[in-house]
Amino acid sequence: MQEKSKQIAEIVDNLRRVFQVVHGQSKRAERETGLTSPQLWTIKVIAEAESIRVSDLARRIYLHPATTVGILDRLEKKGLVSRTRSQEDRRVVHVGLTHEGLAIVEKSPQVAQGLLVAGLEKLSTQNLKKIDDGLGQMVAILGAQEIPPQLILSTEVNLPEQAVKKKVGRKKKVEV
Repeated sequence: MQEKSKQIAEIVDNLRRVFQVVHGQSKRAERETGLTSPQLWTIKVIAEAESIRVSDLARRIYLHPATTVGILDRLEKKGLVSRTRSQEDRRVVHVGLTHEGLAIVEKSPQVAQGLLVAGLEKLSTQNLKKIDDGLGQMVAILGAQEIPPQLILSTEVNLPEQAVKKKVGRKKKVEV
């Protein structure tokens, strides 16, 4: 029983460490740039690509396209990104940074989500499966399987496109 208690204590301590790093990085990023972590991560990924399709950006930051578009809307209002519709295929939209957006990227700190994703991408499929299984068990322990995943220290929710459509549909019915 002693060994089990030690393991539980180590798991809880590791979770505390993760939360501390994410919280600290996110607060620092917001304090230094005025952007939420998801917004800063988004412009950092755009900066790496110089110009990127919205659909490719969503894949690179592991968010649903609808969530990504919401972040881009807020960044565009702040004058940090610009979107351009493709001349060859009007359905395709490219996004790039403005001079203001580039200036923020150059002076901004690392983003916890970026560090996490970069680290996870280096792991083997086997190790990713172990982490996924363990986190899945923790979510089940907390009874949180049905909770939409909120972006780290943000009010933004990463909903699948179908859920966004259903949610919007329900709102319209309620409002009418």
